[in-house]
Amino acid sequence: MWSRQKTLEKLRAELVFLKNGGYRQNAMSPWRASFMFEDSPTCLNSSAIWPRKPCSECVLQQFIPETFLDQRIPCRYIPLNEARETVASFYRTGTQEELEAAVGKWLKATIAKLENEERDSPASDQGREVHVQAQFISPEGAAHDQEQELHVRGKLVPFD
Repeated sequence: MWSRQKTLEKLRAELVFLKNGGYRQNAMSPWRASFMFEDSPTCLNSSAIWPRKPCSECVLQQFIPETFLDQRIPCRYIPLNEARETVASFYRTGTQEELEAAVGKWLKATIAKLENEERDSPASDQGREVHVQAQFISPEGAAHDQEQELHVRGKLVPFD
């Protein structure tokens, strides 16, 4: 559902939000602590004035184990490390600082993994500019004296 590029954009924005202290200052609800992912620009339902959207439309959905997809707030169950600690487990046993550190590490690792996949994927060539030298031949079969350069951006152009 989400392209790798869109996922990277969202995760990078989430990392910037975290680094800039976005969870330390909750402008929407200053009387309570901020909720990880839920009170960030990543969340489709972070605003009480917008109509609610299903969590299945969220970019984070792809990182949630299948067994937790039916939870009321599924993003709380993303495994953040090898110990499979989650936002929910940090709420029970950790501090805000520990949670932010774990989420920051997870974001950096996930971004790096997606960037490596993008770099190694043959599909990543689709958006690159291609320069082709071609000699054009008229329908009668006569070659033009002049070679022309054809610029193609992200799609193949047939010569027939």
